[in-house]
Amino acid sequence: MGDSSHQKLAIGIDLGTTYSCVAVWQHDRAEIIVNEQGNRTTPSYVAFTDTQRMVGDAAKNQAALNPTNTVFDAKRLIGRRFSDPLVQSDMNLWPFKIIGGANDKPKIVVNFKSKERHFQPEEISSMILTKMREIAETYLGTLIKDAVVTVPAYFNNSQRQATKDASKIAGLNVLRIINEPTAAAIAYGLDKKERFDRRRNIFVFDLGGGTFDVSLVTINKGDFEVQAVDGDTHLGGEDFDNRMVNFFVKEFKRKHKKDITESPRTLRRLRTACERAKRTLSSTSLLETNVEVDALFEGIDFCSTITRARFEELNKDLFTKCLEIVEKCLIDAKMDKSKIDEVVLVGGSTRIPKVQQLLQDFFGGKHLCRSINPDEAVAYGAAVQAAILSGQVFENSPGIVLRDVNPLSLGIGVKGGLMHIIIPRNTSIPTTISVDKFTTVVDNQKKAEFCVYEGERTRVGDNNLLGKFTLTFPQEPRGVPNVKVCFSVDDNGILNVSAEETRSGNKNGTAIINKEGRLPMKEIERMVQEAEQFKADDERYKKKVEAKNALEIYIYDIESFINDEEIGLKLLPSDQKKIKDTVEKASQLLDVQQLAEVYEYDHEKKELEGIMIPIIMKMSQDWDFSADRSGAVSSNKGKKWKSIVKNLANLSI
Repeated sequence: MGDSSHQKLAIGIDLGTTYSCVAVWQHDRAEIIVNEQGNRTTPSYVAFTDTQRMVGDAAKNQAALNPTNTVFDAKRLIGRRFSDPLVQSDMNLWPFKIIGGANDKPKIVVNFKSKERHFQPEEISSMILTKMREIAETYLGTLIKDAVVTVPAYFNNSQRQATKDASKIAGLNVLRIINEPTAAAIAYGLDKKERFDRRRNIFVFDLGGGTFDVSLVTINKGDFEVQAVDGDTHLGGEDFDNRMVNFFVKEFKRKHKKDITESPRTLRRLRTACERAKRTLSSTSLLETNVEVDALFEGIDFCSTITRARFEELNKDLFTKCLEIVEKCLIDAKMDKSKIDEVVLVGGSTRIPKVQQLLQDFFGGKHLCRSINPDEAVAYGAAVQAAILSGQVFENSPGIVLRDVNPLSLGIGVKGGLMHIIIPRNTSIPTTISVDKFTTVVDNQKKAEFCVYEGERTRVGDNNLLGKFTLTFPQEPRGVPNVKVCFSVDDNGILNVSAEETRSGNKNGTAIINKEGRLPMKEIERMVQEAEQFKADDERYKKKVEAKNALEIYIYDIESFINDEEIGLKLLPSDQKKIKDTVEKASQLLDVQQLAEVYEYDHEKKELEGIMIPIIMKMSQDWDFSADRSGAVSSNKGKKWKSIVKNLANLSI
């Protein structure tokens, strides 16, 4: 691939509740990008300590030691209100603190660098998105700005806009927000493209860590048309873990008469053990497994057993709910389940045997497709869409036409507190629909307030208020003004609304309608600047650690040097004392718990080099650097001296 292609690189990001994944289309295929740990997925965790911020594996690995300042599940908060019953319910399960902010937005409270800090869910998500972008930049060796980001199909307007805001804070230009099951269908369609020479109906069942989506997609060669979507943005592997945690909390209380729910660290350790048990029961033929945690609470060791049958019983209602959503999606699409050609499993929680069994029984024993990695399919499809939208052209690039749908009905409130639907759910997007039959209900009315809602209930109070705006017009008898309302949903599933009084020409509207829950532009700009500050702080911390490590390695090499039997005999006593004194002084800097500045570590290292280099140069005149007779390799002694000269004197011989 030439440089011109590099300039147009765009990535696909699956921003998951529990794990995230990033991919890129290059070399005529989508490539999943591994992180610095060599893992193909990265935990959606952010941790804060007195010295640094961590994102991904590093954050999750220290979660048990620092539970109240380790944030996860931010996707379950994004675009929601603090008063939302689901948020209130989840707060009891998270070790970190949640408070209500302006406009009823939830805020996450942590201690960072010995100060209490409040973060919006968008900020936490932006940190994870930044991490995924950096993983891609390291792999590709170039700066990345453009991305396609995926969201659950049943994310509402507020949640989609909040995800776009998070991407902006992360410095990403979002080419498109696409639904996760739609992205998975793209991945599956390309993986099996030789089988799609005829029209086929694909049912995508996406059960992840925190969300559940289903989507019915018709694929005809390169044409991907979504027929219907449904789902639950609050159903997934985390909920299955919660059921198991609650089960063992009760067991511990019954056995030891102690309540462990007040200890965040204890709950974090128990949750980790439960997650491990769930994976064991899902991925092996074992019908039971042990849950063991040493010194779980007040020094008491915890050991118990859970069977696959017990796990399935604990989550029976949640599994049943999944099937109800599957059935509802088929009804919305007006399609019988016998017409489904393939059922595709996506998301880590589809590995649960009971989920597979229930789904297979529902579809009359139909084979479930697991040919693509359920953890990577969404990122794969997002990368394909990113390549298409960014104009990348490769020899075998896919020619795809994608037609998605909006997940929820959109409309306005009318007299009597009813919702008048303008765009029904599962309407193909992008779309624009206008209705011009609205008028006034009293004489000489000067203005009208329009309240925009999304949802499927008859009364507006049962639906989600996206925003409101006011339209003014000349005073007329009631019923005379003629108001035209225009709803437009873009490719990202985000709504724009405008209104016009056609007789007078007065207009009003909003570019982004969900003002009620959206971050103000000033707040977004502040977060963008803060993200840059975080980046600078992270870079400074990294340089401090690197400088400290360099000094530590140099001291280790010196100690190995002076402790060598042959070298010890050659060193003058005065040189030995000078080296030991300088090493002792430098070691004191390493023993300080708080990291020193880079220049302090560099200064100590240069002092050591100033002593070591003349000594080594003087001694090296007597050293043997000759090769053996074949000239193929140096003698062992010669190799050792070369290594010493290279490491301590920074010289090549």
